[in-house]
Amino acid sequence: MFQKSTPPPMDTEYHAPTSPDNDDVETVVGPSVHVEGDFASEGNILVKGSVSGNVKTSKLLTVEKGAQILANVRAGSAHISGNIKGSVKVEDRIELTSSAQILGDITCSILVVEPGALVQGKVMMNGVSIAGGEEDGSQRSAVRTRRSSKQEDQEEQA
Repeated sequence: MFQKSTPPPMDTEYHAPTSPDNDDVETVVGPSVHVEGDFASEGNILVKGSVSGNVKTSKLLTVEKGAQILANVRAGSAHISGNIKGSVKVEDRIELTSSAQILGDITCSILVVEPGALVQGKVMMNGVSIAGGEEDGSQRSAVRTRRSSKQEDQEEQA
């Protein structure tokens, strides 16, 4: 009536759960850690504590809510939920969550901002071009100059 069942064989190797956000995190600055000085890595960086010095990575920089960086940042891409006081240069995409605060200029290709994020500084996005023009701030000044001369022409005619 009762049969003895054998449990399925157990996998003796432990596999940690994976998520797209944590796959290749190479460096973690823990919540109780304060790093002073420049900080560079070729892998992903996750900041939960504070860093007082330049931060550089060619991959993903994640700054969690409550974390802070007090210096300039360079990264391949970034996901910001904490505070940064310094300029931020990102090659690809930067995402600012509702708790993000950046006091400094941002340079990026793609900018994603959730409602509630705070930015005090200039935002410059790569890839902006005017037909037949160059791809930097020199175009913008040329456009302003043309507008100014048109306004002057209108004033002279009046």
